[in-house]
Amino acid sequence: MSSKFKLALLQLAVGASKVDNLTKAVRLIKEAASNGAKIVALPECFNSPYGTSYFADYAEKIPGPSTDALAEAAKENQIFLVGGSIPEEHNGKLYNTSTIFNPEGKLIAKHRKIHLFDIDVPGKIRFQESEVLSPGSQYTTFDTPFCKVGVAICYDIRFAELGQAYARKGCQLLLYPGAFNMTTGPAHWELLQRGRALDNQLYVATISPARDEKAKYTAWGHSTVVNPWGDVISTTEHEKTIVYSDIDLEYLKQVREMVPISKQRREDLYQLQIKESDS
Repeated sequence: MSSKFKLALLQLAVGASKVDNLTKAVRLIKEAASNGAKIVALPECFNSPYGTSYFADYAEKIPGPSTDALAEAAKENQIFLVGGSIPEEHNGKLYNTSTIFNPEGKLIAKHRKIHLFDIDVPGKIRFQESEVLSPGSQYTTFDTPFCKVGVAICYDIRFAELGQAYARKGCQLLLYPGAFNMTTGPAHWELLQRGRALDNQLYVATISPARDEKAKYTAWGHSTVVNPWGDVISTTEHEKTIVYSDIDLEYLKQVREMVPISKQRREDLYQLQIKESDS
């Protein structure tokens, strides 16, 4: 198996029509696969507008229409597919949930956003996901022939401990579907990605929706890939597009050999405690 593979991030233009969103997603998945992508990722809330007033109306059970379309697309195009996220309804609760499919179209993992996006920046933005959504409580990783991949969603990226836990679990690539806004995006989006990549000496990719200036919530865009040295190696602006990047696992190994922080931690002074949950 080659130490390199191609990753594709689909910066999708999300609108009010779920059917249209799914149609556009399937079309871009096919395009990315035809250009050699082995892992393809969609943005947060790819099937619906992002906002607490939309989650209940667009929510689905899993499996459901959106995940059925993803399963078929993964199988048809023979790729690993990270389905961004959708509003999920389960047992009377709503979650912000990412589904992951293998090249046979089988659902192999599901991530419910762990850290809900509750912020209040006076005069700029107030958003409270917890008014509508419930948090997840599980780590989400999946194995590929290339490497182990960790998945988290948007606000999850702010928590360094989660990225560290994924690295300790053997992940070499972290995928964060996310929709940062016009306040936090220019300030923190790239900075957080580079921090998680550099801290853990792995690849980090973020997948944003394209920007819609008319939407109630305006996404920053700028889907990006950062390498284990902390360099931005692929990115874009805010329009709808596909971002491609070659993930080089041999380079990751070299970085870890040059700066061997995993062997230099003072665990006599500090330790990361990783808790597992069955819920």
